[in-house]
Amino acid sequence: MKDPIIQLNGLTKNYGSRKAVDDLTLDVYKGEIFGLLGPNGAGKTTTILMMLGLTDPTSGTAFVCGYNATSSPIKVKKRVGYMPDSVGFYDNMTALENLVYIGRLNRMPENELKTRSAKVLEIVGLTADSHKKTAAFSRGMKQRLGLADVLIKNPDVIILDEPTLGIDPTGVREFLALIRQLSRQQGLTVLLSSHHLHHVQQVCDRVGIFVNGKLLAQGNVGALSSQVFGTDSYVTTIRVAQPIQRPWLLEPTLQAWEAINQITINKNELEFTCSHDVTASLVRFLVEKGYDVIGVNQKNYGLDDIYQKYFESNSTENTSYEK
Repeated sequence: MKDPIIQLNGLTKNYGSRKAVDDLTLDVYKGEIFGLLGPNGAGKTTTILMMLGLTDPTSGTAFVCGYNATSSPIKVKKRVGYMPDSVGFYDNMTALENLVYIGRLNRMPENELKTRSAKVLEIVGLTADSHKKTAAFSRGMKQRLGLADVLIKNPDVIILDEPTLGIDPTGVREFLALIRQLSRQQGLTVLLSSHHLHHVQQVCDRVGIFVNGKLLAQGNVGALSSQVFGTDSYVTTIRVAQPIQRPWLLEPTLQAWEAINQITINKNELEFTCSHDVTASLVRFLVEKGYDVIGVNQKNYGLDDIYQKYFESNSTENTSYEK
């Protein structure tokens, strides 16, 4: 595997006796979208601030794009675009004027400013609104403009802190699709911090579950499901047309299957709890035994199930979250 573009080693931040971030070790690789998932107050934003060199760690290191964020924060900021949860613009200026101003702050050549600003407005779908004053922008439009603000300096990494906060469902879908498109087409690395489980699951390649300052687990949803639910990761329900009159004839054969941990038969419905996915083989087996299969349902453990399971095991506090 390639060297990580973000490398956090033993990153810790104390505020008095409270550990906001506790011994965080994490690698994020070029071109991937990594979701840092946790409730409000979990330490996500503090982690981001340390990655940007905006607050010093109590211990540990944060390397971003090859630079130590604590000792070389300016070099990190030149390579990283950051969008906080609340984006501010000059309301008396248009979207284009705001971007040109941001470009100047980033020391872009004057002769490139308007062309580059128009280009990123096109990327985020705001070309038609480029000459509107941002005071008239909706929350969703401001988030898109915030993304344009981040992209104007051609960063290698973009960090988005709660980017879907306050956007309507249609706007969320469009924004997340845009993030995925940018990552895939431009090779951008994206670190997305959120407490919205469904949004993270929609767009992220890998996820880290962050609770009370600790990274409890990381991986794709399938890997996390296996970690949490172990050999019971796959549940398949198969419905057949006719009631199963003599289940004892089926059960011994099926129980011999290595992948099957448990079988429940109720009239014309069979439920299988398995260590890996054998749905197709189960359907074939039943058809060969003369049963007419009329329905198949697979339970896929999502982030909701995984997150709840981690809370049951690891959290002593009553923490709320949103889907």
